[in-house]
Amino acid sequence: MGLGFWSKRLILAFAVAFAVLAPAIALAKPALWVVRDADTTIYLFGTVHLLPHDTDWHYSALDKALADSQALYVELVDDDQLHMAALVLRYGIDSAHPLSSLLSPSDWSRLQHAAQLADVPGGAGGLNIMKPWLAALSLTVAPLAKAGLDPAQGVDKQLRTAMEKAGKPVRGLETAEQQIRFLADMPAALQLGLLRSTLRETDRATLELKKLIDAWKAGDDAAIAKLENEMLRREEPQLYQRLLVERNAAWAQRIKAMLEEPGTYFIAVGAAHLAGPDSVQARLRALGIDSTREP
Repeated sequence: MGLGFWSKRLILAFAVAFAVLAPAIALAKPALWVVRDADTTIYLFGTVHLLPHDTDWHYSALDKALADSQALYVELVDDDQLHMAALVLRYGIDSAHPLSSLLSPSDWSRLQHAAQLADVPGGAGGLNIMKPWLAALSLTVAPLAKAGLDPAQGVDKQLRTAMEKAGKPVRGLETAEQQIRFLADMPAALQLGLLRSTLRETDRATLELKKLIDAWKAGDDAAIAKLENEMLRREEPQLYQRLLVERNAAWAQRIKAMLEEPGTYFIAVGAAHLAGPDSVQARLRALGIDSTREP
């Protein structure tokens, strides 16, 4: 789901509030990378899950890369609502251990405040039966519903629609269950750390989200890394390792294998995965595979 489905603020881009984004038409040129060998070309494109409806993020090199590609790879394809809801119920609810019994009084008070700000359905009481990872996710995503926004209109969804209309296959790098379990299988202490991090950011989230979207539109991967990755690496290093480093390494191995198959392919993942010292490109470099940024 992401700037990276499970990056710093957990589907951080999902929580972009419409009011903080410019109403005028915004031209964007997000970064596009390419990996090549003698008979294979693989494009790497970072996505966000939600933008104002009038943001024009297409440009000639990107459109040509899409047109030339014979298949699209995204983070996951089995993300229909019913399937996701079933997974959330299976892995995210724990009424036997309410959050109010796991958090300190001050953190519980912060959660109540955050739930009120985000207008979470059921308020803090609705969050109380959730596991910490799901409560963090709910506090991140709730502003979407409040603003009447639909993540189905995100960049990755638009890419999928375009490729499917062209009769080209769309494949997932992971499954929905894998992505859910990246968080659900974390030790309780790490889940609580994620929730506390989300609570700390409640008051400044809107401003940071706007900065992140602006960095993506400008193709500024250094700014994306600073906003999205550096704080996570510093404050929650285990979470950073699990949600970013390990997945980027796995995807780099997948790309290495794809280079054995002649053809042209387009890979679209959360933009945070293509930024910073532990990016997919850095992991490819460690495997002896170069990537270059398209002009």
